[in-house]
This record gives sequence, C-alpha cells and structure tokens, in this order.
Amino acid sequence: MSKRIVTFGELLLRFSKKGNRRFTQGEELLGNFGGSEANVGISLATLGDEVSYVTCLPKGQIGLAALMMLREYGLDTRDVLIGGDRMGAYYFEGAAALRNSSVTYDRANSAFAQLKPGMIDWHKAFEGASVFHTSGIAGALTPDAAEATLEALQVADEMGLTISFDINHRKNLWRYPGAQPIEMLSRMLEYADVMFGDVIEFEFLFSHPKIPFKALTPDYEMDLQPYREWFDDIRKRFPRCQKWLMGMRNQVNASHHLLTALLCTDSHLYSTRIYDIQDMVDPMGVGDAFAAGQIHAMLQWPDDNQRILDYSLAASTLKYSFNGDFNLATDEEIETLINS
Repeated sequence: MSKRIVTFGELLLRFSKKGNRRFTQGEELLGNFGGSEANVGISLATLGDEVSYVTCLPKGQIGLAALMMLREYGLDTRDVLIGGDRMGAYYFEGAAALRNSSVTYDRANSAFAQLKPGMIDWHKAFEGASVFHTSGIAGALTPDAAEATLEALQVADEMGLTISFDINHRKNLWRYPGAQPIEMLSRMLEYADVMFGDVIEFEFLFSHPKIPFKALTPDYEMDLQPYREWFDDIRKRFPRCQKWLMGMRNQVNASHHLLTALLCTDSHLYSTRIYDIQDMVDPMGVGDAFAAGQIHAMLQWPDDNQRILDYSLAASTLKYSFNGDFNLATDEEIETLINS
C-alpha cells in the first residue's frame, strides 16, 4: 500500500524580534514561513516520508518564495493553488522569565482564507495517497474555508484514506459572524481516524473538567484513571476514531517545560515518559512535531501503540531545540532520545 501523505492548511509568514525582545524594541524584524499543516509535512519529509502539501499561495514574489521553500524541504507542491493577493501572517513575541509568549494573527483576506469548495481537485490530490492530515484552523478563518476543509475530509473518506485531524482550536481566530467552533470542529472530527489535541483543547471541545498536569520533575506519577474516564466520553461521541492522542505540558517558566502525552485506543490507555526540557530554543510547532511523529510511527509500526506514542513524544521534545516552526529532527536523533 502507498504511504504517501497529504497535508492541507494555510502557510503563514511569521515575524518576530531577535532574542526575547518585544515588538516595541529595536527596528529589525525576522521573518520565516510556518503553519501547522506545513510544519507536519516538513517534519515528515525530514523523516523520509513522501508528502504532498495542498494550500493556496498568492501571486508574486512572496508566494513564489513560499513555494520554493516548500520544495526545498522536499514537499510535493503540484496541487498548490496560486491566487489571491496576500499571505496570512502572524507576529510571535517570545516568552522570557515570567512573561508569557504572545501571538497576533493577521490572516484576514489571505489567499487561503478565500478558498471555496470546488476550487481544489481532491480526487486528483488524493490519488495514490494513504493518509490525509489537516486541522481545525481552516474552520476558524471563513465559512467557505471551513466548507472547503469539510469537502476535503469527505473525499478522503470516500477514497479510503486514513484521516488524521488536529483539533488546533485557536480562540482568537473564530471571528466571522455566526462562527460556532464547537459545532464546526465536531463536524470535522466525525471523519477522524486519529485525533490530536492538548488538554485545553479537549476541555473546550468536550466540556470536561481539566485534569491538571503538575509535574516538576520527570519522576512525577500520574493518576491515569481520570483520563480513562475522559477518553471513554470521547469514544462514545466519536466512535469512528481509532486513536486519541493528548499532549500535556507544564510550563514552569519561559525556558523550562515538562512534557508528556497519552494515547488511547478502544481497549487501552498508553502513557509514556515525562521529558524535562530546559534551556529550550523555540516552542512553536511542538504540537505539529508530535502529530508528524505519530503519523510516521503509525505507518512504520501500525500495531505497536506504545512505540508510536514514545516516538511521537520524542519527536515533539526535539522540536524545542530548533528555531522556527519546523522540526528538523531526524529518525536517528529521535530513536537516540527514546533510548537515552
């Protein structure tokens, strides 16, 4: 069976300042590309997987630069649409000491936000593919972009692809009149075979009391029973889904995080180690690195859920060591961390 993976989402320009400076400090802005589904695709390509990325980029030099970057990292861009006038952007201000990071979005009227159903030939894009990965972000941009994502999910389902879905709830994005994030995300999740989210996203979507993750050291002992009850509720609501993955992070301070995750199947809840991450470089894209690790591991060891979870968490942990949105960790580096 083919192992080609298709990812779909918006590519953005990311702007930030050097170090941990605020936007009110200095004159120089640093810019690079990033976006959840592109991050997943580039991580998978780095691991040696065959990946196609579908998006819409604007005409002109910025769109061309984005397209060249995608190709440089080994993504198949044959189904990328060119149209519209601008790229979406976001402004990232890094955390420092006891000050939290912040993100400001500028995505209105972007080329991707103007997508409508029927603009992408999904039957062509999915030909020969086995996995489709997307997220709930498109549902937050415009009603048309949300329906275009639902169209992609429906065709992927018809063609028998395994559907991987990251909840990716961004509360600051759901601004169009009549936006109903829980209803729209639930419609999308009806197609998911694999579901990702962090504790906050699962709490929002399923109205379940948050279970605090208070680890301060890697030997923290978790009580898994409340999570079993939580996953039981999720399974009843979305019976199609075969794997539910939840990431947990305790942010001790700006440069010190503790990270772990859980994977639930119909019959078992899998846990893994807790990583104590200090002196980190860049936390953006950690969740995307986790999703990519899971997809890669699922294709390599489909019947070994413990290995899938261990691999996913190690991949996301290594993302902290790279500047920018992309996880450039290799398979060898991930395996070395798992065995350390």
